[in-house]
Amino acid sequence: MTTLRKVMLVDDEEDIRTIGNLSPSRVRGWQTVLAASGAEALEKARAEQPDLILLDVMMPGMDGPTTFGRLRAEQATARTPIIFMTAKIQKQEVARYLELGALGVIGKPFDPMTPPQDVHELVPG
Repeated sequence: MTTLRKVMLVDDEEDIRTIGNLSPSRVRGWQTVLAASGAEALEKARAEQPDLILLDVMMPGMDGPTTFGRLRAEQATARTPIIFMTAKIQKQEVARYLELGALGVIGKPFDPMTPPQDVHELVPG
């Protein structure tokens, strides 16, 4: 059973971060932590200890799968549930993300109100 209080959203697109900041807090009452890059995600995840990470797949510099691996390698975030967000949601790509150990995949673009519901469906509890 996972109780979500703090969710980190990692996305290089400012519009997605803005939506991601508003939607979860208004719909579910979650505290939202924002990161604009994989490197910032690593730093903030250590400091903030989120209950869940929503991670963009395609980012400049360190992409989502690389960031995922780095988060898993750190003791503080090794077990934090991670959901990928991506426009590439073909079966083989989704299967690859799940094989990495992601909890699930949310397709982009999305309606601003749907990510909290998608997360609620993917996260047990």
